[in-house]
Amino acid sequence: MHQTIEQKFSINYSFPVVFCRDVFQPGNSILADVLAKAGTRRHRILAFIDSGVLLSCPDLKRRIETYARDHAASMELVAPPVPVKGGEACKNDPDILQRLHGIIEHHHLCRQSFVLAIGGGAVLDTVGFAAATAHRGLRLIRVPTTVLGQNDAGVGVKNSVNAFGRKNFLGTFAPPFAVINDFAFLDTLPERDLRAGIVEAVKVALIKDRDFFDYLHAQRHQLAEFSGQCMEKMISRCAELHIEHIGTQGDPFEFGSSRPLDFGHWSAHKLEEITGGTLNHGEAVAVGIALDTLYSREVGMLRQAGAVETVFATLKDLGLGLYHPALQELDIMAALGEFQEHLGGELTITLLTGLGSKKEVHSIDEKLMRRCIDLLEATAEPEAPRRSASLVRTSSATAAGSGSY
Repeated sequence: MHQTIEQKFSINYSFPVVFCRDVFQPGNSILADVLAKAGTRRHRILAFIDSGVLLSCPDLKRRIETYARDHAASMELVAPPVPVKGGEACKNDPDILQRLHGIIEHHHLCRQSFVLAIGGGAVLDTVGFAAATAHRGLRLIRVPTTVLGQNDAGVGVKNSVNAFGRKNFLGTFAPPFAVINDFAFLDTLPERDLRAGIVEAVKVALIKDRDFFDYLHAQRHQLAEFSGQCMEKMISRCAELHIEHIGTQGDPFEFGSSRPLDFGHWSAHKLEEITGGTLNHGEAVAVGIALDTLYSREVGMLRQAGAVETVFATLKDLGLGLYHPALQELDIMAALGEFQEHLGGELTITLLTGLGSKKEVHSIDEKLMRRCIDLLEATAEPEAPRRSASLVRTSSATAAGSGSY
């Protein structure tokens, strides 16, 4: 004889994603209004700031402290804002995670307290993971400071750090309390980081929204010059599509094997690992998009005339490379195996059936994929050496972290 009790419950999640400028100006009430959603009492806050952001905005700590004093009725900054090493290095170093947990414990934050994470995707991932695992979850407010953070990594429900040589091996699904996208931070970014962040918009447009892709293609030269109006429209629409997918596709915590928003990512993450981060996330995704777009055509799925050429022209005119020599080092089946393992279940890869439409497949022809790599090399061969040298030359200055995997 046995007894089974079936436990079943559901929880509704809701969080705002706000687009604004100068969130820490004293007269800007957005952060105070967000805190008010948790009640009218005085809320305890611990702020962590990407060290790369502090280099570009050396007065940011002072501005946050001034803002807290001006809004003392609703918020208490429990300590001066804490710098966190920017870039993928913070996700690779377990001592940083332990330090974050120690600071949270030292200031006696509780589940009703707030962690404010300001920075690129890697810092958001690391601080978010620390917040999600302290007391089984503190309230997190993200302030992404990169294009990639504002239009993709920062608006989702995942946090992670790297471990055992694997990207995002440790992580949680923990929706933030709020996301505040402050466009003013983008004014301080290097061109390389601005450019890399546009890739995620190309990605989501290719699989979900033909009109949006047509807009990106038409405005690619203005986007390559980082026109403010075009950039803000690109970021808000890209974020909207990511939010819509998470909220309406029925699998926000990825219990299944499908993750269409990772189009082009199965190879991109391995390229980041192979190059030791010399190729940043957005640049690797651009190569991954080019590869999977070409494969979609060669396998007979993408039959629209000129589609591959249009995608390639969009990426190239945005200033992004289509190929990197590390592709020749890629163990295709091993990379696909790791991608499958990360989600579990059946291998599921998203490919294109058109510009703005997709189909999921459960196997990849290794020989055909290798042929596509060779075709991509031939297509991009004249620019590959220059691109590779540029990446090596600028890698040490990159402050933006990669997005969630």
